[in-house]
Amino acid sequence: MAEEIKQEEKKTDSKKLFWTAFKVILGLVFLVLGIAAVIRWFWALKIVFEGCIGLFLILAGIITLAIAKE
Repeated sequence: MAEEIKQEEKKTDSKKLFWTAFKVILGLVFLVLGIAAVIRWFWALKIVFEGCIGLFLILAGIITLAIAKE
């Protein structure tokens, strides 16, 4: 009985190890693809960032006014 439990735990541990390794590898693949996308489309990212500066300043101004109102 004790041997059966140990074998079952061993199967569970190997399965857990496999899924952990799979998630790590998948995470690294996504990380590399993300870095490659930023490098490849840096000009587009720059345009989006420049377009968001105005909206960010408007939001910062609204928050500042809301804080000052209190």
